[in-house]
Amino acid sequence: MNIPTLPAPTLIIGYGNPSRGDDALGPGLLEEIARLLPQHPEWGAIELLTDFQLQIEFVLDLAGRQRIVFVDAAASGAGPFAFTPLAASRENTAATHALTPDALLTVFCNHYGCAPPLSFLLAIRGHDFELGAPLSDAARHNLQAARDMLGRWLTQTSPTLSQAAYA
Repeated sequence: MNIPTLPAPTLIIGYGNPSRGDDALGPGLLEEIARLLPQHPEWGAIELLTDFQLQIEFVLDLAGRQRIVFVDAAASGAGPFAFTPLAASRENTAATHALTPDALLTVFCNHYGCAPPLSFLLAIRGHDFELGAPLSDAARHNLQAARDMLGRWLTQTSPTLSQAAYA
């Protein structure tokens, strides 16, 4: 008999193009989290997804989560990163090829008929987005600062229900 498993309560989606310099910050942060995850059981169960851009199909990955963090590079910003709460938007953007996080949350609401999970955008400041460019030194510094903050946040806000509770 197949017993369905619940998804990890935390989903982190990193998106960006690794071939465009600092646009790789989203996927780069997920690589860092994946490397650190075995050393941090206090973070709870986490699923990591990465892609070049958000797609409408990701709405299926949002279901059953307690918290979601979208991670992307930002072309502007005062600090090394910004961590902001998200809400579903009023715009109907489901017809576009790529979606913003708030548009994806709107699709979630429309599809499931309920509010989306608690969601945040972690926008990491990038500087060089040229095709073929490596990650800039400034972006590496910002990535480390964002990684450290996210680790603290994961520890402080770890969901009370773990995947093991459903095994």
